[in-house]
Amino acid sequence: MTTQPAQKLREFWNARYAQEAYAYGTEPNEYLVSQRHRFRPGGRVLCLADGEGRNSVYLAGLGFQVTAIDISDEGIRKGQQLAKERSAVVEFQVADVLSFDLKPSEWDAVVSIFLHLPSKRRVEFHRRCLAALKPGGVFVYEAYTLDQIGRSTGGPKEPQVLAPPEEAWSDFPEEMLVHRFAGDRDIREGSHHSGLGAICQFTAVNQAPA
Repeated sequence: MTTQPAQKLREFWNARYAQEAYAYGTEPNEYLVSQRHRFRPGGRVLCLADGEGRNSVYLAGLGFQVTAIDISDEGIRKGQQLAKERSAVVEFQVADVLSFDLKPSEWDAVVSIFLHLPSKRRVEFHRRCLAALKPGGVFVYEAYTLDQIGRSTGGPKEPQVLAPPEEAWSDFPEEMLVHRFAGDRDIREGSHHSGLGAICQFTAVNQAPA
């Protein structure tokens, strides 16, 4: 049964994705593109809160086995449409990331692009994501930070879901972090991410022995 907060979230995103245009464009996130070389060729990739499918369709086009989840029915519908247009094979599922069944050691990569969660839920969820990575598996993250508050270039307006970079990085053991960055970058992703954004990025690799 869908909880009331999840239902409200679904309604919000369904309304945003109901427009004909793709709210965040159809091209992949730049940070994800820069990290794709770390993914095991042909590996299983999970794209979290993938919206209208721009990142999952991109990865599927490179030969990865991609599953994309999003809470929005409309987002999934448009992702399926984009996949069809680009002859990409993606397994799309309507699902709340917080209740999605993350099985241990199942994924070669997990992608979290602009998924914003309250602090306690984010920490718990990232712990589950780490456990879901196979040995050598990769976790790729980009999100807005508190410094984005007051800007009109995108992202949530609720401070409680905008993690300071040091907090986001600390969700994973430091020895796993192969890249991290915090600062401003110019983001051009559809009409809702347009302009200079305050962001946090990191890539973590599961160092557990195979």
